[in-house]
Amino acid sequence: MWSGDELDLDAYLARIGYEGGPAGGELRPDLPTLYAVHRAHTAAVAFENLDVALGRPVGLDVKAIEAKIVHSRRGGYCYEQNSLLAAALERIGFEVSGRGARNRTRGDALLAVTHAVLVATVDGKPWLCDAGFGYAGPTEPVPLRRPGTVVRQGEWSFRVRGEAGGVLVLCALRAGRWRDLYAFSPQPYHPVDYVVLNHYSSSHPASSFVGRVVVQYPGQHVRRALVGSRLTSLYPDGRTEEQVVGADELAAVLDREFGLRLSERETAELVAIHQAED
Repeated sequence: MWSGDELDLDAYLARIGYEGGPAGGELRPDLPTLYAVHRAHTAAVAFENLDVALGRPVGLDVKAIEAKIVHSRRGGYCYEQNSLLAAALERIGFEVSGRGARNRTRGDALLAVTHAVLVATVDGKPWLCDAGFGYAGPTEPVPLRRPGTVVRQGEWSFRVRGEAGGVLVLCALRAGRWRDLYAFSPQPYHPVDYVVLNHYSSSHPASSFVGRVVVQYPGQHVRRALVGSRLTSLYPDGRTEEQVVGADELAAVLDREFGLRLSERETAELVAIHQAED
């Protein structure tokens, strides 16, 4: 389903810095490998919409994603990142299916289903996998078999709770309060469904990704998000810090905070967008 047979798995593993799990580096469709690959991916690849901001098409076929994220060492947003992760997991031997999620980080507003997540099944048990929710998302798989179970990922805590109709909601603990991140139903999504969602997110005027820079990274001790000209740092205790990034600082911030190095032309185009937002 995810074209895992077309993926250069060795190049992908090198890109994410995968050093093997408890099995001594042997890849198996087991829980330790799932954790190790997921953790390595989120640590190595930044969430970013720079192609969308630059008005470029975003391809979701495996070779296009591989060329961008693996070989050009770029990042990507949810459709790219989770399609790549799904292809790698499928190639290793995991059973992987997609889901469509509604973002719930914007208060009570009912948003359309625009977020792509994955469910990997290991020994008959489902695990939420998501390498594409930016700085607020999980960095490791989250169990789905027992809604309400609190999962610690380093200094960050997550849980999944259930709602009517089989809907599951991923929540994060922030400043002593559980906050909804997104909700998803049991309906499986396929790669072709993500093509449709990607078209909206990359081109519709109402999309939050069109016309501005969005780059995020879920760090171990601090999580950072650059949205437009505002760089936000989120700490495990819920504290946040904000600073304004000037156009002359943009390239340095992308490199230092998110590991993204662009060509002079790309940088100049993004600086122009940055200045227009100001």
